[in-house]
Amino acid sequence: MTTDDQTALRDQVQDRYAKAALTVLKDQPASCRGGSSCCGPNTDQRVSALGYTDTERGELPADALAASLGCGNPTAVAELRTGETVLDLGSGGGIDVLLSARRVGPTGKAYGLDMTPEMLELARRNATESGATNVEFLHGHIENIPLPDNTVDVVISNCVINLSVDKPAVFASIHRVLKPGGRIGLSDVVADDHLTTAERAERGEWVGCIAGALSTSEYREQLSAAGFTNIDITHINEAAQDMHSAVIRAVKPA
Repeated sequence: MTTDDQTALRDQVQDRYAKAALTVLKDQPASCRGGSSCCGPNTDQRVSALGYTDTERGELPADALAASLGCGNPTAVAELRTGETVLDLGSGGGIDVLLSARRVGPTGKAYGLDMTPEMLELARRNATESGATNVEFLHGHIENIPLPDNTVDVVISNCVINLSVDKPAVFASIHRVLKPGGRIGLSDVVADDHLTTAERAERGEWVGCIAGALSTSEYREQLSAAGFTNIDITHINEAAQDMHSAVIRAVKPA
């Protein structure tokens, strides 16, 4: 993939998410990502299907739920603990940041990182509405996380890493900011190992979380190359033929 191709794809992703955020900011019904199986017929059904409980949905502003475009509930798999520092990559409207903030409590901290100014505006509005005081939303790219080394206990992400045009850089950046012994709990789309890059593209768009997905083996290999251990990838739901919403866990060695 050329640099121009990477730039074009990143621009398409940012444009899609900017439009989704503006839809919610303007109090119109939230739109779904084209070609993604992550989206359902309405907010309650969609968010419930992703694994968020009634209690969790009740804790969040309606606009945070409306802007949820993920493929799972990473806060449920990350096993967050009181006092921890959590970073959500591609935080969107802030649903997972706000839930994380509640899990880690007032002695903890939840960061959200997003490249889309419109999503950051929506997330900050949602944080204010929810009364969260231990959250901070950062502008930047997940390939170059704007936080110091060894400062985060847990990194989560919800159907975003597949959108990156440089996944090895993402995993290296995650490894850098995690403290020794830190962990990841991701929701993402992965492909069966036999699918070629072209076959993944036939099943859906890059901006729809399909064409850019890694295979299960590629995911494992790239995490290992970045220095992670205890890698576990569990398929949850079908996202497209021979492609799956998955839970990914791994640890940065102490």
